[in-house]
Amino acid sequence: MLNYKNSSIMCDKNLMLKTLAMPKYKNVNGNIFGGWIMYQMDLGGGILAKEISKGKVSTVYVEAINFLKPISAGDLVSCYVRCMKIGNTSITTQIEIWIKKIDNYSFGLSYCTNTATFVYVAIDKFGKPRKFQ
Repeated sequence: MLNYKNSSIMCDKNLMLKTLAMPKYKNVNGNIFGGWIMYQMDLGGGILAKEISKGKVSTVYVEAINFLKPISAGDLVSCYVRCMKIGNTSITTQIEIWIKKIDNYSFGLSYCTNTATFVYVAIDKFGKPRKFQ
């Protein structure tokens, strides 16, 4: 477990979001659209970064979103985030999307569908980088 500079946040892998993949987020192939998945990853990573920095953050870098398996409408989508590094103004996170099937055919099956690295920078009220409190 990592302890973050005067923060009550401790994590190895934190559940940051849990939602259902809805049919309106399907792409032309019938799977959940990759942009929606990236959106969930950015929300989850941003929540942890905001908690650690104790203030506003902005996404500054996304490295290699890996699409390992498709997500279907009706899947329970969970976003797990791990803090990998804390700099003077930035936080590097490793994000994983896991799904759980909750349909009648494969109920309870759970696996990782996506991984990525996101970097956030702490910002002040003017949108400029700030050091952590």
